[in-house]
Amino acid sequence: MRAIWKGAIAFGLVNVPVKVYSATEDHDISLHQVHNADGGRIRYQRRCEVCSKIVDYEDIDKAYEDDGRTVVLSREELKSIPAENSHEIDVVQFVPAEQLDPMMFEKSYYLEPDSKSPKAYVLLRRALEDTDRVAVVQFALRDKTRLGALRIRGDVLVLQALLWADEVREASFPSLETTIRISAQEREMSAALVESMAADFEPDQFTDDYQLQLRQLIEAKLEKGESFDTEETFGVPAAEAGSGEVIDLMEALKRSLEKKRGGGAASADEPGKSAAKSTAAKTAAAKTAPKTAARTGVKAAPKTAASKSAAPKTAARSARKEA
Repeated sequence: MRAIWKGAIAFGLVNVPVKVYSATEDHDISLHQVHNADGGRIRYQRRCEVCSKIVDYEDIDKAYEDDGRTVVLSREELKSIPAENSHEIDVVQFVPAEQLDPMMFEKSYYLEPDSKSPKAYVLLRRALEDTDRVAVVQFALRDKTRLGALRIRGDVLVLQALLWADEVREASFPSLETTIRISAQEREMSAALVESMAADFEPDQFTDDYQLQLRQLIEAKLEKGESFDTEETFGVPAAEAGSGEVIDLMEALKRSLEKKRGGGAASADEPGKSAAKSTAAKTAAAKTAPKTAARTGVKAAPKTAASKSAAPKTAARSARKEA
């Protein structure tokens, strides 16, 4: 990893020099725009609306427009703002972690000690451990003054950038203002369904199916030697909006529990038997869909976020055979 910033944590009278690293990375496949006739890259030019000339980056400044008047701000003027030049992560409060709304979380950064002795770094980490609190900090990074939370991950201090309070919108939906009556039995059944699906969160179980399918599509097209005029893609059928059946909430919860517990379809004397059979038939069809779709070159939609379906591999093998 390469440090993106250097500074110091101001912890009372204690100064903790640190290096800052991005804690996350983007693995998405990078795509760019081309002319579909010949594959030529599409480039964007920085053209001035007044003189129509193409402007070099070094001749571009930032500006603010107000009532038809434009105020130009040079790089030097922006750098002269005191907060922009600060390389200090200033601790302003220590708060319980549960008081931080996850809605405010932004990007995370690892902090590495940047001194001959990491004692001050370890001292701050121990202080957070012993008090079971998170440090609220203020710092400047990339042309922006930011709010942040300093917490622990393993043996490393992590700086979590936070949104400012006025950057989080309030949600107000009229549909939720009406009185909704939920019976005790409905609540009990929904709680039982939650318990039947309860598990410990393991991030490695989940994969980005879109990126996997996109990479397989690219590899298949490369193997087939396809050029710029091809329009073939792996189609992913859209999810059905609904069957039109009106199913009672209790019945839906009951079926969900039975499915999780391996109970199968509802018994003959239960209401909604035909709807349960229809659901079971759809489930059986869904299990065979990936194989059928692979034979036709069309990929079935993944059932869950954690699914590691064999269909993408089968589709890729089929594409290679066709080549």
